Amino acid sequence: MASLIPGYEYDIFISYRQKDNKHDGWVTEFVDNLQGELESTFKEEISVYFDINPHDGLLETHDVDASLKDKLKCLIFIPIISRTYCDAKSFAWEHEFKAFVEQASQDQFGLKVKLPNGNVASRVLPVRIHDLDNEDMKLFEGVTGGVMRTLDFVFKTTSGVNRPLKAKEDHPNDNLNKTYYQDQINKVSLAIREIISAIRQYGQKHEEVPKEVFKPISVPRKSNKTKIIVRLVIAFALIILGYFLIPKFSKPKEQIEKSVAVLPFINDSPIDSNKYFINGVMEDILSDLQTIKELRPISRTSAEKYRTTTKSIPEIAKELGVNYIVEGSGQKSGNTIRLSVKLFRVYKESPLWGNSYEQEMHDARDIFRMQSQIAEAIATELKAVITPQEKQLIEKTPTIDLAAYEAYLQGIFYYRKFTQPDGEVALQYFEKAIQKDPKYALAYVGICKVWQFRENASFASPSEATPKIKAALTKALELDSTRSEVYVALEEVKTYEMWDLKGAESAIKKAIALNPNNSDAYCMYEEILIITGRMKEAMEQVEFALKLDPLDPLFKAEYGLTLFFSRRYEDAITIFQDILKTDPANELALETLPGAFHQIGRYKEEMEAWKSYYSIIFKDFTNVFDQGYSKAGYVGALNLEADTLIAQSKTKNINPWEIALIYSCAGNKERAMDMLERAYEVHDPNVVYMLYPVFDSLRNEPRFQELARKLNVPYK
Repeated sequence: MASLIPGYEYDIFISYRQKDNKHDGWVTEFVDNLQGELESTFKEEISVYFDINPHDGLLETHDVDASLKDKLKCLIFIPIISRTYCDAKSFAWEHEFKAFVEQASQDQFGLKVKLPNGNVASRVLPVRIHDLDNEDMKLFEGVTGGVMRTLDFVFKTTSGVNRPLKAKEDHPNDNLNKTYYQDQINKVSLAIREIISAIRQYGQKHEEVPKEVFKPISVPRKSNKTKIIVRLVIAFALIILGYFLIPKFSKPKEQIEKSVAVLPFINDSPIDSNKYFINGVMEDILSDLQTIKELRPISRTSAEKYRTTTKSIPEIAKELGVNYIVEGSGQKSGNTIRLSVKLFRVYKESPLWGNSYEQEMHDARDIFRMQSQIAEAIATELKAVITPQEKQLIEKTPTIDLAAYEAYLQGIFYYRKFTQPDGEVALQYFEKAIQKDPKYALAYVGICKVWQFRENASFASPSEATPKIKAALTKALELDSTRSEVYVALEEVKTYEMWDLKGAESAIKKAIALNPNNSDAYCMYEEILIITGRMKEAMEQVEFALKLDPLDPLFKAEYGLTLFFSRRYEDAITIFQDILKTDPANELALETLPGAFHQIGRYKEEMEAWKSYYSIIFKDFTNVFDQGYSKAGYVGALNLEADTLIAQSKTKNINPWEIALIYSCAGNKERAMDMLERAYEVHDPNVVYMLYPVFDSLRNEPRFQELARKLNVPYK
């Protein structure tokens, strides 16, 4: 029976050592059970090759039956991995396993295929029946070029028993692996279905091109004289062509930009809770690459969009605007981590480099060493020069305490959810990291970020947040003044807590010097330039941030904010509305959209935008826009909402600057100025935005100008 795919002999090839079947027929029983499971999984009949009595132990000098090579033309190869299978001298290893890997790597589908869910799977599907030594695993992975991902049929006990799992175990709960034979058979069948489905979706990559048939044409014979003349004419023509074309060919080829995206690593760990660790490893590799000035690595947020994508590498590269893609997977088991990383050259649609790494982590230095090795290997393949200063930063160890590092990664994982409850969890993890390693500078930066988020979102008052922000940042700077992240945090503190804009600009320039691809730094620089009225420079910075992180909705919103401050209101509205289609809770877009509508007199849409903003961002506050509108129209709606917010702010925290915006839109200059002065008194971080277009009507007010002078910011 032939394969489901034309040109292939079988769907599945089962490879094993004869000694693993001779005693109790385990492999035969496995094949019988698998075939039964496949019948209930596939509508079609699946062809399986299984030689019940193969030759074994032959040396490479023996001839291999030619029919075996045909049988290896299969979709999926299943090696039964025992203690003896990974043997370079065995027949199964040399003439089945290695032969299939070589053959599949060169056929139309390749050794690895992208599954419908976006993950990548190998057409080698190992079934493991014993625990393996590290040497055997490395031998296997050296042939496949990836981490060994097995479907396990291993029975283990605390007394040291380690044998194949049988179809009928009397006491399955005694198995430390907690696996049931029939469940594992089902998993193998489902894995086969996923791979075959992916191959079917892939389709025929190369169509056979029919040979063109040429009919002879009779040509009159020419004299030798004619031939000589023809040859001279051709030679002369070639000389002329060479004169014009050779200079073009001799010019150096245009250098391809070293732009690269590191896609989210696949978590191959047995438990999903290790996802945060694999994410953290990928981000640290990316951070190392960002340190290298000759590269342009895409930031994490944009790459994250492709975690579960089914798009091809060329499609992803086109959307991100890069020439290279890094894919990887990782597995953490106890204190051992395995990584498989590949670098693809997009314009040739081919792998440029790949390697597998395994590291037992005695302390955090082991994992940082692995990460820096991977980053430097990628940079080498891209022919990027790493300066001594960059190499020093890449190879620097932020902490040697493994528990502190893991707690920090957990803190980052929860902080990026940007909710009040997750912020609480993040803070606990950052504090745990400091308990484990009091000299861990990045953990203090994490604490600083959490409190800044709380303050900006009105979850904490400035009087509560500011001392904690300053204390955490001071400690981070004291411990490590070489981290770009520390200077980004310093910029934010100097801008929003200290209102020291010159110091903030100096700090952000330092952050960019330490990490020339830090998209956050360019975005923060854009905010300083907006505050100081340098709109052209602000646009340059935010556009570069978007080049580094093109799909980040926050950076898109920052771009819209720059358009808004540049008085390009229609363009800003288009950007904000586009963001809210896919990110309906984007705070910056929600907050700025009402003001943009207000500036061009679209008051009905402004009212709806205000209602959306307060119903989504300030859920604990009463939304009375409709009541106010029914009584006194547009102006009445805004004044009533602002009055209500003031009353509620006595028991709940809301930044006065937010209320000043509403009063200003209502034309209530007196109350708007009251709120701006109140914002200055309580150290509201937003008050530095005195150039906010909604405040245009206040610019000639002496109170407004005096406040701007106190803040040392322009008011016109």
